[in-house]
Amino acid sequence: MYSRHQRKFQVIYAICDAVLVVLAFGFAYLLRQQLPLERDFEIAPPIRILLIAFAVGSNLLLANSSKVYQNIEALSVWKILTGTFRHVAFTMVGFILLEFALRLDLSRPFVGLFAFNLLWMLVAARLSIRRYGGTWWKHFHVPLHVMVAGTGPGALQVASHLEEASGYGFRFQGFFRLPSEPDQETITLTQSYPVYPIAQMREFLEHQVLDEIIFAVGQEQLPSLRDVFVECDEEGIHTRLALNHFPHVNSEMYVETLGTIPMLTFSATPHDELRLLVKRSIDVILASVALLLTAPLLCLVALAVKLTSRGPIFFKQLRCGLNGRRFMLIKFRSMVENAEALRPALEHLNEKSTVFKIRNDPRLTPIGRYLRRFSLDELPQLWNVLRGGMSLVGPRPPIPSEVARYERWQRRRLRMRPGLTCIWAIEGRDQLDFDTMMRKDMQYIDKWSLTLDLYILLRTIPLVLTGKGAN
Repeated sequence: MYSRHQRKFQVIYAICDAVLVVLAFGFAYLLRQQLPLERDFEIAPPIRILLIAFAVGSNLLLANSSKVYQNIEALSVWKILTGTFRHVAFTMVGFILLEFALRLDLSRPFVGLFAFNLLWMLVAARLSIRRYGGTWWKHFHVPLHVMVAGTGPGALQVASHLEEASGYGFRFQGFFRLPSEPDQETITLTQSYPVYPIAQMREFLEHQVLDEIIFAVGQEQLPSLRDVFVECDEEGIHTRLALNHFPHVNSEMYVETLGTIPMLTFSATPHDELRLLVKRSIDVILASVALLLTAPLLCLVALAVKLTSRGPIFFKQLRCGLNGRRFMLIKFRSMVENAEALRPALEHLNEKSTVFKIRNDPRLTPIGRYLRRFSLDELPQLWNVLRGGMSLVGPRPPIPSEVARYERWQRRRLRMRPGLTCIWAIEGRDQLDFDTMMRKDMQYIDKWSLTLDLYILLRTIPLVLTGKGAN
């Protein structure tokens, strides 16, 4: 199925989810009122609307960030079950936090009924979509008759995808052969398809129904097809150009415009401006709240650093941020004042291949060891997050001398705003070797979502409190 068709269905699925959230809330509310409990249950209409709006918004945000609507028909039953359970769990955590913030004192049986209703309704709906999505598509859409121009490997790949999409109303009819391609009458995939010379396209259109032609040809063949594209335009035939011959392994391709000029864009990092805006908004809000809540602790740590060793309270170091932008990272000083001057004498003890890391670093001050173990020295970086140099979650910011030693594939980690915590911090922290840390960062970039950020933040909290994995 084409991505634009998927987007249409994604909107329909999202609307269905929103309706189910409202129904789950309503049923839970009515059931709780009927329960013979000592405490009467009633929620004022304005609060009810606020709770429903929050539940709908958070559920849709979680579902969209995990891209469940994009490929729900292809997901396994187990992934649908676990993914829906995770969405409902996160929704209910946010629901309870909202209740606590507004001091609503909701009935616990009501919250439990709401979670139960929401879980089974969403699971039933998504399993139904998985089972009957293709049938619904065929009933609500006219069959789409498609031909492929080209007979090379790329064209065969496109044709195979069209065969797989037959359940969604696609009718693949065969191939148009270019003059430079071998002469053949049929091509066999799961079944045999006719092959017509591209010169016979106009004659074919006079006798056959055809909605679209997909051109799956090499770059060197495109100039010779100029007149063919004009013919398709005059006939009103939808034409598509398959770009599977471009060697972009990690990039996602999409088209946007600069003024009136169409631009084919390749992006090997997250590029959804709306979701990135949400990520930045969350960074600003949470960093501001965290700075306010930890202000007393920040003052105590600053006092401890000042009283236990000579030197400034803060350690400032130039780091590389988004796309190599330089910024000044701020930490509480955890080492002796001349730590950088002592580093050359300790190079032989380095345990990492590119970054400099020593277990039980002798330059650490007595209080600095505790600051490092519980990541208290990192707290001032909330200011870096607030200013935009960093994010709450993302690859850790490297120093320029480390970046100068990166291999080419490692430089892609600079294409994401650096963070306070990252995926390898919850999967081994300082115990991992450098290459593993880099590959974990690439994994984060390739699979990034707002849900993944939330997961990393929640996993980071207990690790920081226990000091597990820190050197």
